[in-house]
Amino acid sequence: MTSPSFFDGPQGRRLAYHRTPGAGPWVVFLGGLKSDMEGTKALHLEEWARREGRAFLRFDYSGHGQSSGTFEEGAIGDWAEDTAAIVAGLTEGPIIPVGSSMGGWQALLLARRIPDRLAGLVTIAAAPDFTEDSYWAGFSEAQRRQVMTQGQVEIPSDYMEPYIVTRGMIEDGRRNLVLRAPLDLPFPVRCLQGTADTAVSTETALRLMEHATCPDMRLTLVKDADHRFSDGPCLGLIEDAIVDVLDATK
Repeated sequence: MTSPSFFDGPQGRRLAYHRTPGAGPWVVFLGGLKSDMEGTKALHLEEWARREGRAFLRFDYSGHGQSSGTFEEGAIGDWAEDTAAIVAGLTEGPIIPVGSSMGGWQALLLARRIPDRLAGLVTIAAAPDFTEDSYWAGFSEAQRRQVMTQGQVEIPSDYMEPYIVTRGMIEDGRRNLVLRAPLDLPFPVRCLQGTADTAVSTETALRLMEHATCPDMRLTLVKDADHRFSDGPCLGLIEDAIVDVLDATK
């Protein structure tokens, strides 16, 4: 594992990244909640980009991986600020965000912030609005009281150690919802979703499809693929989705 470079992000946050120069549009990988840029998908796409001579950026949000801060200090809006700042500082021209899980929400927030810079968008098990529609909606009354009065609650995960969900994350999430107001995506969008995903349902993928306004949006459902979406065939589908977006922009 090579050492990362560091970018001075918002509010003094220090963001770790790896940047591969090449032909544009830049492919920018946006990881999931509590994931980091050393995951299978990020590393695979970096190697793919090198082979193709494609510009590529992967990074850790604050409180993730090798970036500064702790996870519990952060929230959706902070990570959106990190994303916008590092994209502005380290890329130029058109970009294609590839957002995995929470990174899919981040990609949609980025599309809302800088739509003119996006050549297209790829999502993998996108989880827009999950703090409200999954966490808060799924909490018991006792959990809701706990997070509001004690400031946090712990919930289990099928894919890693339990999550600490803070009151700040819930309240900040409500300020960054993307499925409650018009969502205009005026570029090619390719969405990938596994049917065996226990973290993000196919209903979420369909809701995003129905909600967004987009001239060229396609959803690929993969039977028996889980939330990781990182075995060989799934990684190939991610490559194909990026190439499809690139071809659609020519």
